[in-house]
Amino acid sequence: QVQLVESGGGLVQAGGSLRLSCAASERTFSNVAMGWYRQAPGKQRELVAAITNRGSTNYADSVKGRFTISRDNAKNTVYLQMNSLKPEDTAVYYCAAGPSTRDISRGFGSWGQGTQVTVSS
Repeated sequence: QVQLVESGGGLVQAGGSLRLSCAASERTFSNVAMGWYRQAPGKQRELVAAITNRGSTNYADSVKGRFTISRDNAKNTVYLQMNSLKPEDTAVYYCAAGPSTRDISRGFGSWGQGTQVTVSS
């Protein structure tokens, strides 16, 4: 089983930045697709960003131009750089790993415990 541990969440003022990290206990990390979900009270779960084993990325329209997903295979870690944060970005953010981004998009794979991101007005 893949273990995922998120970190980097917290409270930030609107317009500020945060970088989320997700460390994976996966010896074949370089061959695993990774992604970030978020879920806020009263809202549907949203796949924010995903990255393939080859480094190809996809983003939700709501975060394009503001968020960047990246991975460091040497550290078995995926990052989500969040800039120009808005109050609507407030949510619990979950790291996900799976065989492909398609698998992640349908909820198949491993999930982390989540980290709270709160953006104040």
